[in-house]
Amino acid sequence: MSDHSRQIRIVDVFTDKPLTGNQLAVVLDGRDLSQRTMQRIAREMNFSETTFIFPPEIPTHAARVRIFTPGTELPFAGHPTIGTAWVMVDEGLAKGPEFVLEETVGPVAVRCVDELVWMAHPPLTFGRVFPHKQVAATIGVPEDAIVHDVPAQVASTGNPFLFVALNDPGLVDAALADPARVRKLLKGSGAHGVFLFAHNGNGRLYSRMFAVDIVEDPATGSASGPLGAFAVKYGLVERNPAVKIVSEQGTRMGRQSFVHIELSYGDSRDIPDRIEVGGGVMPVLSGTLSDFD
Repeated sequence: MSDHSRQIRIVDVFTDKPLTGNQLAVVLDGRDLSQRTMQRIAREMNFSETTFIFPPEIPTHAARVRIFTPGTELPFAGHPTIGTAWVMVDEGLAKGPEFVLEETVGPVAVRCVDELVWMAHPPLTFGRVFPHKQVAATIGVPEDAIVHDVPAQVASTGNPFLFVALNDPGLVDAALADPARVRKLLKGSGAHGVFLFAHNGNGRLYSRMFAVDIVEDPATGSASGPLGAFAVKYGLVERNPAVKIVSEQGTRMGRQSFVHIELSYGDSRDIPDRIEVGGGVMPVLSGTLSDFD
């Protein structure tokens, strides 16, 4: 084994059962790896994201984390943050139930409570609205499948997504994922994907996410915080000072995931004072990555 080889962990995130949820590869030591090599490793892993752990720039923080899809680097993402935090605790790289990870978007607070790892979201913004007819054609459903009085709108806490509310979970399952059509729809908007969902009982949503660079994502933590706020803003979930939601995602593609969302509201009707997303993490594989640089 090379002196410069690196340990790598593979975990499933937003699940309490292995071989479900969203897959993540975590390289425990990213030091001295070039950006090109990290991108190539992420492409080799071919998961929606791969993370690389570095020493923190601020000593009181636990680590700096860089996040790569198979095609690009992301400033922030949900399941990579939660999965990396769990791996760091499991490997003894982070102490205590609460710590801070440095991501390109800025510092991200995480906490471990019982069997779940939680992450705080950056501030929320709402953006561009898309015509229902155009969105429906992109995802292959009739226009009246979209809740008529809820706009198809971009929202973001670091990674923008286009949120689309459908009338029932069956319509969510009937939608068609086509990255080329999604890319065409979202061109120039900055959004990473189309997040479609439906109300599925008290405090529960049923969701799918069609991305620009992958066909479908089984669990999207960075979208789930804005999802909760979007659902509250447009009356799909009741607004209270404290709101708890569970979003089921990935079921249609055989990788069932459960994303827990907690929101706190103060004076603002639309913007929560606090957004946190949490989920379980299951270990799958530990291995050694060869030295490439």
